[in-house]
Amino acid sequence: MEKKENNMKDEIKDKIVEEALQEDDTQIDNINDDDNKVINEETNTNDDEEKSSSLEDKIVQLEEQLKQSEDKYYRVHADFENVKKRLEKEKYQAIDYASEKFAKDLLTSIDTLEMALASSHGDLSSQELLKKLQEGIELTIKNFNTAFEKHDITIVEATGEFDPNFHDAVMQVNSDEYENNHIVKRLQKGYKFKDRLLRAAMVSICKK
Repeated sequence: MEKKENNMKDEIKDKIVEEALQEDDTQIDNINDDDNKVINEETNTNDDEEKSSSLEDKIVQLEEQLKQSEDKYYRVHADFENVKKRLEKEKYQAIDYASEKFAKDLLTSIDTLEMALASSHGDLSSQELLKKLQEGIELTIKNFNTAFEKHDITIVEATGEFDPNFHDAVMQVNSDEYENNHIVKRLQKGYKFKDRLLRAAMVSICKK
């Protein structure tokens, strides 16, 4: 009987110890869970702080890049506006002074006429004076033709069939030597500037 009571006491004791150990294990697990939770929270906090810091750095970097891009755009835009204004100025100057080279080439003809006129005031006979004036006029015409040729100014052909695009018929004649509607005589020279007509040739044409 006494042995049985002792066995029961031992069983009760073992059960109490086992329950105590289980309770300790539960408390330890709770403590570990709490510690892990704290550690995770600290880790998450650190991660959030690092992410926030990284985002701020990225924003600063992007703002700096944006500022540089804006500065570059404004410089390029300013350069473009300056070039545009310069080209417009040069264009208008080119229009205003388009005839400058042609005008310079005509100065020689003016000089020739003035020299011919100056020679008429000298102590010359009528024949000598007439000869000087004739030479001056011929030289002036030659200088004009040289200037015209240099600037692609050509004489309109005034032979063959009448062309209303280049000829101006101011007279009609009946002639057996020419075919109908053909040019008989050039009364005034016509001129072209490259392919553009400056003045039509004044002609007489045959009308039968």
